[in-house]
Amino acid sequence: MNNTTAKQDSRILTKKDIWRAMRRHYLAISTYNYDSGFAATLVWELFPALSKIYRGNPDGLQASIDNQFKFYNCNPWMSPIITGATLAVEEKGKTKSLQAVQDLKTALMGPFSGIGDALIWVLFPTVLGAIAASMGKHGNSIGMWIYFAVYVLFFFLRSFLYQLGYDSGASLMTNMSDQLAALTDAVSVLGIAVIGAIVPSTVNFKLALKFSQAGVSLTGQQILDQIMPGLLPVLLTGLLYWMLKKGRKMTTLILMVIVIAMVGAALGIFKA
Repeated sequence: MNNTTAKQDSRILTKKDIWRAMRRHYLAISTYNYDSGFAATLVWELFPALSKIYRGNPDGLQASIDNQFKFYNCNPWMSPIITGATLAVEEKGKTKSLQAVQDLKTALMGPFSGIGDALIWVLFPTVLGAIAASMGKHGNSIGMWIYFAVYVLFFFLRSFLYQLGYDSGASLMTNMSDQLAALTDAVSVLGIAVIGAIVPSTVNFKLALKFSQAGVSLTGQQILDQIMPGLLPVLLTGLLYWMLKKGRKMTTLILMVIVIAMVGAALGIFKA
């Protein structure tokens, strides 16, 4: 009997159990509280699998649940890898592995959140949204459907990430920790660079005011472009970001931009 077969024979959970936990993940991971993060919903997500692991051992099950109730917060798109891995570790070591389970979650939830936040919340929406908006301006809806298709793909990919985490088990913590930190930094830099390039090319904010001197007529936009191309879109984006950080609501900022744009265009200050 080879090592792979022995490993499979020692398992308590089946693929059906893993997929059941995955289905619960889709329902549970959207609920959050500031005391324990996603811990309460994580317990609900893993409870059927943990009950099977600790069948006939109620004290062990209680200790496991208490351990899972410790603070946990991870990007929901990347969390299945971690929770799948914790099931594999606990299945093998039971109550002896509870500290390892907690160490695994603590070690990976930060780097995985960095990757998920940079890719899923920042990079992909920015790039795909810019493509969809640019194509939409010309009456083409393909960009919007590409955006939708990519996120549907990501949605179902989470199921396979759960199985990946379970199959990888504790090796995630020992073999990937250094690479995850480097990948997080690289993705963050890439996301910032992409956003910086997209802002001046997609934010349409131009001055229409004209200035004449010695027979030479220039628009305010031409003057600004000679100082720094794309200066107004960057300043507007920076202002809106600052206001968001100050607690202003997104809908308030959208309405503010619409009103200012309409008034400015009517007075001949701004142009499309």
